[in-house]
Order: sequence, then C-alpha cells, then structure tokens
Amino acid sequence: MSEDPPLPIRAAEVVLPCAEIEPSLAFFTEQLGFRVDAVIPAEDPVEVVLSGHGLRLRLVRDADRGSTADTTASAAVSAAVSTAVLRLLCDDVDEPRELVAPNGTRVEIVRATAPLAVPELVPSFAVTHAADATWVTGRAGMRYRDLIPDRQGGRFVASEIEIESGGPVPDYVHFHDVRFQLIFCRSGWVRVVYEDQGPAFVLEAGDCVLQPPGIRHHVLDCSAGLRVIEISCPAAHPTYADHERVLPTGALRPEREFGGQRFVRTPVRGAAWRVAADTGLALRDLGLVDATNGYAAGRVVRMHGGTGMACGAHPAELCLRVVLRGDATLTCDGQDPVELETGDACVVPAGAEHAFAACSPGFEMLDVVVGLPG
Repeated sequence: MSEDPPLPIRAAEVVLPCAEIEPSLAFFTEQLGFRVDAVIPAEDPVEVVLSGHGLRLRLVRDADRGSTADTTASAAVSAAVSTAVLRLLCDDVDEPRELVAPNGTRVEIVRATAPLAVPELVPSFAVTHAADATWVTGRAGMRYRDLIPDRQGGRFVASEIEIESGGPVPDYVHFHDVRFQLIFCRSGWVRVVYEDQGPAFVLEAGDCVLQPPGIRHHVLDCSAGLRVIEISCPAAHPTYADHERVLPTGALRPEREFGGQRFVRTPVRGAAWRVAADTGLALRDLGLVDATNGYAAGRVVRMHGGTGMACGAHPAELCLRVVLRGDATLTCDGQDPVELETGDACVVPAGAEHAFAACSPGFEMLDVVVGLPG
C-alpha cells in the first residue's frame, strides 16, 4: 500500500486523440450534447476541452500535441497519444509525471493551472499579401488568415477573421488568457457584449476595441462577410468558456481593470482626426496608451494631401501595419521595396528605418505598436 499523500486533484479529464479536431468536436457537441469549455488556440484549434454528463474530455490533434502552453507539461511525459489517457489536473504539482494503473491505464499528472507562457521575441521583417491568403476555420466557425506567418517567435499573432454568413454567431461567453488583444473592424458589423461595459453594442467598420486580459465577452450576431483584424500576445493562448456568466452584467464600469488594463471602445463615428499639414497626414488615435499603461499604441493613418510618409525607426516589440484602403510602396533598411495593396500587412522590426512612398489618394492604414519600452 502506497504511503504517498493524496494528490491535490482539481479535475480529471479523458484525453482523446483526433486526426482532425472539427469532426470529433461536432460529434461530441451536436450528437452527444457536450459543451465547449476551452479552445486552444482560437484561430486553428489543436485542443478543445469539453464537458458534459459528468465527464471532462480533451480532444487533441495528434500532430500538434504539446504545441501550446496548456500542454507543454504533459508533452514531457508523453510524446504522442495513440489511445485515450486519463489526465489528472492537480494543484501544487511542480513536475509532470505518469502513473500506470494495474489494468494498464495511463494516468498523466499535470498542473491544473500554468502561468501564461510568452515566448521570447524573434524579430523579423515580414509582409503578407491579401491576394495570397490561406484561410483556416477556427473557433465558432470563424475563418482566419495569418498576418504574421512567423509569429515573431511565437510572441505575437495577428489575423484577419471573417464570418461569411450573417445572422446569429454560434458563440458563447468566453475569455482569453492573453497579455494583449485588440480587435479592429475592417468591414461589415458585429454585435458584441462585454463584462461590466453596459449593454450589447454594434462594432462597425473602422471601430476598434481593446480587449483586456480575462474580460468576459460574447459575439452575438453580425453582417454577412464581416471581417475584423485581431492582434494578440502571445500567439498561442487558450480561449476559455464561462458558462456561468450572464452578459450583460447590468453594470457600467469603464474604469475597471482586467489584468492591469482597461476596456476601450473607439468608434469611428464622430472620431477626432488630427491633421498634420506639414506631413500631409491625418491621424486618428485608438486610445491604447492610457488603457494599457503605455504598453501599446494604435492609430489609423490617412493620406491628407501628401503622397508618402517617413516613419523612421521604432522601439517596440511589434510594429504591425495593415493597409485598409489604397496602395503604396514600402521601403525598409536592408529590404527590397515592396508594393502594398488593400488588405496587405507588414511587420517592421525595431530600429529599422522605413517609409511609405507613392501612396494613392486616400491611402489609409492601421498602425499598431505593442511592447513599448517602459
């Protein structure tokens, strides 16, 4: 008889391998009535946690097992899943380990909660063209295209997200374990509701929200062909359902902080544009600096009589620019000039002098920097 103290078990789950996530997810939710508790990551799920009928299941795509912070520990004790495994999520477990029951059942012992893993930055110059886009289906049937293919070492992800069909969205109250997340509506409209931010509202083309870490929210319905740009840190992060939370909460607390940041909604209607006559630019600030305590900044830049803009160099971890309208030529230290059109995006590493030239009339772009030095 073992004299080891009882494990501090918080939850138990059965790990089920899947060649593809989507068919198994549909089977367990639509035919068996399980509900989604977590999706990791949202844009191209490799793991989905389900619960129902007294069971907790984790669907794991075989080829990608261990690729997220949530499964790094278990990957150390089991490199691949070929059969179902009982996983015990425990408090106060420093190192993962595996037990084998007398009947041969494998039992994984892992930490119940792990701190958010933010990979080290691997800066690079990157350009993505909308014409070359590859779309994948992610959470709640949303389609994603990657705007930062190398993810800057896994530190950042930026996606354009599309919902092709209008009407109700098959979403649920959820939150993201992130350091930073921004949503910019590029086209169409979407109705959303956020924790302690009043009733549901409509996000229209040109509107922006800063989603602070952990804020509960729910996507309700949208126009056909909705497209939004989402920027997050880190790239691989969990999305958790909160089935007990009811939104709206009936409260309006714009001053509330979530993970040290405040929710910000910046509508384009009635927005103030600052015109810089000397540069030929019009600038619309997105209100990120104060809400993130200086961690991020964002603006929309529009040509206002000029034909180009010299950007110099920046000190941030990420500088992402997405062309919202028109075309221009991007020049950057050490790189060949690149022609950019509507929907194209670029990442310029810190310290690189760069500029936009030959901008078409009305040229407009989203300009976001994240990880500004304190």
